[in-house]
Formats: sequence, C-alpha cells, structure tokens
Amino acid sequence: MPRTSESSTPRILVEDVRKAFLLRHTHSFKETFVAALRRKKLTTDFRALDGVSFEIGEGEAVALLGYNGSGKSTMLKMISGVLRPDSGKVLTRGRVAGLIEVGAGFHPDLSGRENIYLNAAILGMSKKETDERFQSIVDFSEIEQFIDTEVKHYSSGMFLRLAFSVAIHTEVDILLIDEILSVGDEPFQKKCLARIRELHAAGKSLVVVSHDLDMVSDLCERGILLRDGQVAFDGDSKRAVEMMRV
Repeated sequence: MPRTSESSTPRILVEDVRKAFLLRHTHSFKETFVAALRRKKLTTDFRALDGVSFEIGEGEAVALLGYNGSGKSTMLKMISGVLRPDSGKVLTRGRVAGLIEVGAGFHPDLSGRENIYLNAAILGMSKKETDERFQSIVDFSEIEQFIDTEVKHYSSGMFLRLAFSVAIHTEVDILLIDEILSVGDEPFQKKCLARIRELHAAGKSLVVVSHDLDMVSDLCERGILLRDGQVAFDGDSKRAVEMMRV
C-alpha cells in the first residue's frame, strides 16, 4: 500500500497545470524565407501538459511514467522550479533537490572541490554544513583523485557521481530524479539505489522518472501515468507499469 503522510499538508501540490512549447519547423533564415513564400506553417504549438493535477504526501515515493513526449520530464522540471506553468500552480513544501540533468549547475572551469561548494550552496547548504559533509560527499562519489581537476575534463559518469553525491548529502525533503540512474556502472547504480531507499525510509518524498520500469515499480509504491500531457492513471505503481506495457 502507498505510504500516507502523517501531515495533512502535501509535500507537492500540482493543480490544473498547463504548459505549451512553440516548435519551430525551420532551422535557418533561408528555410524560414522559403517556407514563408510557400505559405507553410513555420511553428506549431505543442501542449506538453494539459490540466494535470495531483498531490504527493510526505514520505511517498512516486514514479512519473509515460512514453517520450508524454510530459513527465516537463512535469519534473515544474516541480523543481526550472520551468513555470503557463497556468495552474505547482507548490512544494520543504527543501527540494533535483537530479534532473547530469552536471547541471556545474561550472566547467571550476574544480570538483569548488563545484561541491557551489552546488551545495545552490541546494541551500551553508559553508559549515558543506565543510562537515565534504569528505562524505567525495567518498561516495569515488572520484577523490580528480577532485581538484576542472570539471570540464570530467566524463558524464564523473559528473553523475559528483552531482548525485552532493544532492543526497543535503538535508533534502523532496528528491527529484530523472533518468540519472541510467548513467554509470552497475556497482555505482546499486549504491545510488541503496541510498535513495535510505532517504525514502527516513521519510523523504521521492519523484522518479525512468524508462527502467522494473526499477521504478520496485522503488516506488505509486505511479502517475501521463499520456498526451494528461493524467491517464494514478495509483499502484505495478498497475501503472502494466498499463505502460499494454
């Protein structure tokens, strides 16, 4: 059974959210000019989210499911605050840490050490908190020998390790994860999943987007299935995965 919050106030409230993007059909001035002469449509409105509503309680682990273009990653970015809805509202209660794009927020000309402090500050940690947790962050990332190297020389896997390690060492209330566990070797993935389960057991709210359906159905009790920007199902994660596979 999905875990229910002891608090009546949800950690995440999404209410009638709509978001559209303008898709351009030309890639240069010449193409635009030719298309205009031929009276072809230059742009199309794409409605990524169309009246989406749900609540996520304290301590819930929820999978956002759907095929490519269904709106799940857009919804995750709304919750993180990276994007704003065209209409409706998205409210969060507590500190949010988002593992949405590997290396997002990293400055390429700064070292791994400097980026730990930069990212920790972005996530709301004081310098004292970061000092206290610095070695744990480095140990978890397993990249200590490169910690004073500029991150522009890091591989995507090294970005992942450092970004994940910083995020899970903050005092987070809501953790957002988007496909990030698909990067890195298997032992590190298992260590990440173990840490995520620890955070969930400690009462943190999780929102996960992944194409690994077996993993999310095991990790999350609840699944919200999006189709064409709308909620098609909201309930048991294993049932949501079954609907995805039909």
